[in-house]
Amino acid sequence: MIEPLRLLKPAWVPIGILAATALLVWLGKPLPATLAGLRTWGPAVVLFAAVALAWWFNRGRSLVVAASIFCGFVAFLNFPPKAIYTAVAILVPLNALAAMIRPEQGARHGAAIPWLLLLALEAGLIWFIMKNPQLHSLVDHWLLRSPPLPLAGRLVFAAAFAAAVWRAWPEFTPAQIGNAGALAAFYLAMEWGAAPGAHAAFMAAGGLVLLVALLHESHRLAFRDQLTGLPSRRALEERLRSLRAGYVIAMADVDHFKSFNDQHGHDIGDQVLKLVAGRLAEVGGGATAYRYGGEEFCVIFPGQSLAEAERHLQAVRQAIEGYRMAVRREDRPKKAKEGEKRRGVGEDSGSTKVLSVTVSIGFAAPADEHANPVHVVKAADEALYRAKQGGRNRVAG
Repeated sequence: MIEPLRLLKPAWVPIGILAATALLVWLGKPLPATLAGLRTWGPAVVLFAAVALAWWFNRGRSLVVAASIFCGFVAFLNFPPKAIYTAVAILVPLNALAAMIRPEQGARHGAAIPWLLLLALEAGLIWFIMKNPQLHSLVDHWLLRSPPLPLAGRLVFAAAFAAAVWRAWPEFTPAQIGNAGALAAFYLAMEWGAAPGAHAAFMAAGGLVLLVALLHESHRLAFRDQLTGLPSRRALEERLRSLRAGYVIAMADVDHFKSFNDQHGHDIGDQVLKLVAGRLAEVGGGATAYRYGGEEFCVIFPGQSLAEAERHLQAVRQAIEGYRMAVRREDRPKKAKEGEKRRGVGEDSGSTKVLSVTVSIGFAAPADEHANPVHVVKAADEALYRAKQGGRNRVAG
């Protein structure tokens, strides 16, 4: 139960924003006359800021979602006929669906030009609908009847939202979840199209969801190691500045890591690093593991003694030593039946090869309450060297 909640952690902020917006709409308190303009330019400013931030952070899908909602809001605001409402309700999720289906290509270096051309084409379509009143009768078709959202709009939204969730699976990064959250806000805004205040509130919520998601994504990229998912060295440096007395710092290094890369390739080396990082992330004692660089990791135990930290480090070292990593052979047969014939009994047979990984760990604690954490890291690194010199696959303090 804890793992799904951890994976879905980035979703709590969008859910909170949408819930708060729904509460404000339900309370239904009108804006003061001096703030009435917030209904129009407020959502537009938030959505435009989301467009700018998506472009700046080079997030193509977020740019398409934000720009489409922004243009849809402006169109609906300035062209009130139901036909325009119907067009916006269909075109915005259709754009999002197209963006989710296509690979992420970023937003800068010309990648956004096709999407801008598409938005310009859709703007021309809306203008054409506006200038031809005879087309307005089309909204009486059962697929296009509105408001609230026409059936065609609901179907396209369902497909776009499902595609956004599919793209978010299984990493659940903030930007991916933000795209889905913004689409949900747009859906609610269009359902409340006949209520200007509620419509504007949910449109603004969609922009706010994207803004927060993009900022969260930027923080994640800066402070998370992309390969292992552990906090990065930058996050470690921030943590070291805030440490107070009563902690233990450990340095861990993968034994014979260079030979893994030389013998099995960098892909296997990456798998080894992920394996070790996954085990270190589960170390007890309230510790936090960080990717220090290369095959080296750092673990901080706040409020732990040397003896307590050593017990947890020995446990994680044994867990890594006892794990058997199955690696597919390069010369494995392509046909399943041939593989069954060749597959024998034992760890190193058939189409897979089983590898074992070990780590050496050094740990240290501050000599006094005024000790510099950087010096403690150096002391732990020296203990790690002693563990290596002592034969590897051991913990030294």
